[in-house]
Amino acid sequence: MRVWFAKAQSLGQRFTKFGAAASFLTMLSTVSAKAQEAGGEASQKLPDLSQVTFLGIDGHKLLLFGILICIFGLAFGLVIYRRLKNLPVHKSMRDISELIYETCKTYLFTQGKFLLMLWVFIAVVIVLYFGWLAPVPGKPVALTLPIILAFSLIGMAGSYSVAWFGIRVNTFANSRTAFASLRGKPYPIYHTPLEAGMSIGMMLISVELLLMLFILLFVPGDYAGPCFIGFAIGESLGAAALRIAGGIFTKIADIGSDLMKIVFKIKEDDARNPGVIADCTGDNAGDSVGPSADGFETYGVTGVALITFILLAVKDPTLQIQLLVWIFVMRIVMLIASAAAYFINGVIAKAKYGNADKMNYEAPLTSLVWITSFVSIALTYFISYKMIPTLGGNATVAGDPTQWWKLATIISCGTLAGAIIPELVKVFTSTESRHVKEVVTSAEEGGASLGILSGFVAGNFSAYYIGLAMVLLMSVGYLISTMGLGDQMLAPAVFAFGLVAFGFLGMGPVTIAVDSYGPVTDNAQSVYELSLIEQVPNIKQELKKDYNIDVNFERAKEMLEANDGAGNTFKATAKPVLIGTAVVGATTMIFSIIMALTHGLRENVNNLSLLHAPFVLGLVTGGAMIYWFTGASTQAVTTGAYRAVEFIKANIKLDGAAAASVEDSKKVVEICTKYAQKGMLNIFIAVFFATLAFAFVEPFFFIGYLFSIAIFGLYQAIFMANAGGAWDNAKKIVEVEMKQKGTPLHDATVIGDTVGDPFKDTSSVALNPVIKFTTLFGLLAVELAVSMTATQGANLTHILAAAFFAVSFVFVYRSFYGMRIRGSAA
Repeated sequence: MRVWFAKAQSLGQRFTKFGAAASFLTMLSTVSAKAQEAGGEASQKLPDLSQVTFLGIDGHKLLLFGILICIFGLAFGLVIYRRLKNLPVHKSMRDISELIYETCKTYLFTQGKFLLMLWVFIAVVIVLYFGWLAPVPGKPVALTLPIILAFSLIGMAGSYSVAWFGIRVNTFANSRTAFASLRGKPYPIYHTPLEAGMSIGMMLISVELLLMLFILLFVPGDYAGPCFIGFAIGESLGAAALRIAGGIFTKIADIGSDLMKIVFKIKEDDARNPGVIADCTGDNAGDSVGPSADGFETYGVTGVALITFILLAVKDPTLQIQLLVWIFVMRIVMLIASAAAYFINGVIAKAKYGNADKMNYEAPLTSLVWITSFVSIALTYFISYKMIPTLGGNATVAGDPTQWWKLATIISCGTLAGAIIPELVKVFTSTESRHVKEVVTSAEEGGASLGILSGFVAGNFSAYYIGLAMVLLMSVGYLISTMGLGDQMLAPAVFAFGLVAFGFLGMGPVTIAVDSYGPVTDNAQSVYELSLIEQVPNIKQELKKDYNIDVNFERAKEMLEANDGAGNTFKATAKPVLIGTAVVGATTMIFSIIMALTHGLRENVNNLSLLHAPFVLGLVTGGAMIYWFTGASTQAVTTGAYRAVEFIKANIKLDGAAAASVEDSKKVVEICTKYAQKGMLNIFIAVFFATLAFAFVEPFFFIGYLFSIAIFGLYQAIFMANAGGAWDNAKKIVEVEMKQKGTPLHDATVIGDTVGDPFKDTSSVALNPVIKFTTLFGLLAVELAVSMTATQGANLTHILAAAFFAVSFVFVYRSFYGMRIRGSAA
């Protein structure tokens, strides 16, 4: 592993030097030209928020109170963290969860070093852009450039740190959930994973909002805009790397572990299987680290997109301040709404299920989502009415007294989407779903082949219904934007789409909580089996004496499996919400590039047309990149899983051993990490240089490309996520409801599940940060290209485009031919 990483690092350094050299050529070609006026998002100056009052308080002071709410959110997360840590747990289970945490720590340390290597690529472009091409006007580069670079590191560190916190919380919760099952009541094994999820959700949103408020309130307005850019690019890089690498890691481990059930006819999470610890590590690396980093980045980038729009499209400084303060207050209010809804739902759930012997685990999770949605919408209207009863206007011109409810309605469309889309996802992925039952029925007679085909059907139908639901809600936002908003800003429909994306995230902590529910319930089953608690001498007497538990082991296992089905469903529900925000938010971000290219929609607007050939060619090119990315990420899983299976089959000891050795388990983790990083390196460099290449081809080609990856990525991600979810829960039906483990039907659904693993947890989920990273980084790349063309002509720009594309293509080629399964491990 260390040898490979050294090679990868050396290779990365060589291409870093290549990228730096190529970009340095760009720098040299522009330095001699006369200074260009910076354009686009990076040059925007934030207005003085204290110039407008809200409820008798100026905007700057009002948002200072928001910092207190963020601190409350942090305290909320830490209190739950300590509660989870102090919950009762048997030593055998705690030891397993701590072993999982130790392997997760090793993985995260390795990923941290890897992230810093990738950051070098981004830093080179930031230095060129803000150090030479478009320095902050009137400020020394020696001051502004380090600050912008620092915020890019802070953004990346934010994604990384919340991912670390998520792993620590979840590895407390998994053993506590497993132990709670021994009491024989379902409510505690529902409540513990949800507590863990809310802890992560509140911490994540509070940290992200705190950092953004710090930039908004304390960084001088001249370079707050560039700092937001650096911050957003940094968190996008962190999220993309952790999402992609984590997704590859977890599915290598999952497939390697699951296939042993078929090969050796052993039970789920058999302690003798050295792949199980890696699978548990993967549950956290892919289903905890990835979503935490992704969620952190999603909330930050969506906010940056809206800030950008307001600065570019709204000319009246008073209106800019009103909208900026209103949006940040809305973010703060949504934090409060999520906490309030969590407590309200907790009271209802405990009253209904606290002493129940049976419960539908999905029911209280569903009610939590809907209660949060209603509370958020109510507060959105109330706060909007209080804050912006009249929008715009001055001493001579009256403002608009109707926009408060129109803007609140647009946001509410997104908030409703955050509740409606999960309901649609459940139609295709829940254990109660007719689509999922169709997968089981197909597999009963047709085996894995027909079961897999039925999963494809579920995924395709889900893309239709969820796509139309998004179109409907965005259309409502568009229609409302035509009711006078155009008098106050350019392109009001784009602002409406940005607010819909903002509303998607209105239930932030709850969305993260129900997504994090899944990895805890999955790990809890594994911890139970790996602890070998049933084989501990005198365990029943010990549990009775120390914890007053009359244990029924079979019932405990049944409840954990049933709860895992709910976890699978709600993991699936969060994915389309996050990919939806990526696409809708990307629309707002792309507008920033369009504004720069058209000088405020005054020139070259006709190039945004199907009659402009480069624009059309860009639309076609984006689809090619999305399908390559899907193949490359899946190939990394395939090769890594092959090596994992190869090792496990050669080293598993079924006779004479109660559990796999720690050394063998760590070797499987090492295999997963190796191929996760190898796959990630190929993908990142290919995406990075493709973005540079397409930006340098022609600006409107690049606009078409960005729209294309957003639209193709949306439907590809929804299809893959929900097809994978259907296969996953079809297996769960066979195991829990039909109790047919070890049968040919079970084998068929396990095969379907392993096909779905990279669908739902690798390729689909990674498309979200890839789309946003490409769009954000593209802001800088296209301005580099435009400035170079203006000063040096198109020939050199096109030569560099060809060179960048050649580098990208080398890594596209390597992502299959360099990752192929060969005769022996490389």
